[in-house]
Amino acid sequence: MTALDESLQEPISLEEGLYLRQNYFDQAKRIVVKVGSAVLTDDHGVNTSVIANIARDLSFLTNSGREVILVSSGAVAAGKRKISIADDVEIGLVEKQALAAIGQPSLMRFYEKAFAECEQNVAQVLLTHSDLESRSRYLRVRSTILALFRFDTIPILNENDTVAVEELRFGDNDTLAAHIANLIEADMFICLTDVVGLYTANPQTDPSARPVYTVSKVTREIEDMAGNVKSSLGTGGMQSKIRAAKLVATGGGSSFIGPGRRDSIIQHLFSGEMVGTFFLPAANKVKPRKQWIGHVLHPKGRLVLDEGACRAIRDRGCSLLPSGIKEVSGTFGVGDAVQCVDSDGQLIAAGLINYNSVDVDLIKQHHSDDIKNLLGMKDYDEVIHRDNLVLL
Repeated sequence: MTALDESLQEPISLEEGLYLRQNYFDQAKRIVVKVGSAVLTDDHGVNTSVIANIARDLSFLTNSGREVILVSSGAVAAGKRKISIADDVEIGLVEKQALAAIGQPSLMRFYEKAFAECEQNVAQVLLTHSDLESRSRYLRVRSTILALFRFDTIPILNENDTVAVEELRFGDNDTLAAHIANLIEADMFICLTDVVGLYTANPQTDPSARPVYTVSKVTREIEDMAGNVKSSLGTGGMQSKIRAAKLVATGGGSSFIGPGRRDSIIQHLFSGEMVGTFFLPAANKVKPRKQWIGHVLHPKGRLVLDEGACRAIRDRGCSLLPSGIKEVSGTFGVGDAVQCVDSDGQLIAAGLINYNSVDVDLIKQHHSDDIKNLLGMKDYDEVIHRDNLVLL
């Protein structure tokens, strides 16, 4: 078994997987490449030879007429190297943020030097989650990135660790990279890490374990395969990469997870070498605005829906009416994002709410015709209009 389909029962042949991969690589014109700390750093801090290899690979892509974004970790490691703090020294959040501030300029200098040797311009873009939660700032980030493409410049993105607090964080750069891929409608997301890819079982304990080269859909079984991979990042790190690939797939992009320290890895990929694990795009692409609603915005509340409302939303693409709401939790205002779940707590959808949490609690399980009598006014028949509702 070299590749798995959606059900894990009918594997894609090696030949078909190679054909699919090569087709997507040939057609990819806009690419997001993410490199993690496990690839960039060693016992001495940031590994400049790895950065030089990344610069050569990304310059290869731009020289072939493609648009490229690099999402890079490594600022904290660069800060430790600059002021000689050992990796085994425990540091708190404030110290980590300070080290990121110290290390970010050094990291960019490494990149600027490496890319200059390839005659390639680069630019720094630091983001927090709030930059993408605001719709106007979200679109401004997109406009800035597209302008950098027009200037033949590779944007190098990182989370702004110096100012990010828990509620403003993406959680990891895998998630940031996936959001950026969907933001600019990238064709491909390449995640370079310290593992060779997914396996059907743990290759260290199971002699029947085989590499998974091509995945048509990220299922629970695929996510569980993260536990088969030995990585310095741990299982959670690999799982975040698979979730990122799943998110990119909903935006219509393909993804690759594979060894980032291998020389010219990206050039090998685009020349057709079968390495790492490749994830195909989803069959049905979610529109960018609904991507923003469903995956970028932090939900401020939750609505428990009855069975009829769940079917109407899931099967017929209907709006959410007050009569279908059984319970309301959280505190939210008009225009906030809320989640919709069924009676078992299974996530059904997310959307932008037309009424605040107090008013929704008053009108739940009532018909839309009753809203004016219950609230003294009625701005909408729907609690969430279908144009602002995305299935999850």
